[in-house]
Amino acid sequence: MSTIQPIAEENEQHPDVALVDRVRGGDAAAYDELVRKYERQIFRIAQHITQNREDAEDVMQDAFVKAYEKLDQFRGNSKFYTWLVRIAVNESLMRLRKRRTSKLVSMDEDLQTEEGSVPRDFADWAPNPEQNYNQAELADILRKTIQGLPPGFRVVFVLRDVDGLSTEETAESLGLSVPAVKSRLLRARLQLRERLSRYFKRRARAKAGAATESAAASTTGSMVAETKRS
Repeated sequence: MSTIQPIAEENEQHPDVALVDRVRGGDAAAYDELVRKYERQIFRIAQHITQNREDAEDVMQDAFVKAYEKLDQFRGNSKFYTWLVRIAVNESLMRLRKRRTSKLVSMDEDLQTEEGSVPRDFADWAPNPEQNYNQAELADILRKTIQGLPPGFRVVFVLRDVDGLSTEETAESLGLSVPAVKSRLLRARLQLRERLSRYFKRRARAKAGAATESAAASTTGSMVAETKRS
């Protein structure tokens, strides 16, 4: 006679849910643990959106305070981190609006960008950036290029490709549909590739021009020297 094996729960409870329950029960140390666990990620997301270290620090603090105050609204049907990210993103966008550095009013509004036409082809980087730049230089170039993306695209790119959230988690964090996230992520990647391609081409042309000028100056100097000897 066969024994019926117990069926494991498909959706195992995330460890953060237990921490949240402890906080609700009055355990302040449990919330400190959540803060330590996620403060670096929240700060990084806030800094990518606000592009300002002080604002990012304020956003991080405000996000954790608001999350604590609204902890009764967390239902546990999503990850605590996903819920926290949404609070941090909203706080970051509010900072942008106050500084009047962005026309973005809501993540649901259309952005005045290339929504209607997505570039199909982009030239390959030539020469290969990895041959001319070390990892630190490449990281700095990428960071500055990401900052140049429109806010609505930038935040999707950061959450999905930098912070590693899934498409579904990114959508939930931003209050967007999954297709909207995929669309913005595609455009963000294309714009990023186009901007980086232009950047490396300009740098390559500048170096080539400098090399040509140096060679010309050297040739001219040799000709002058030869003339003086003759």
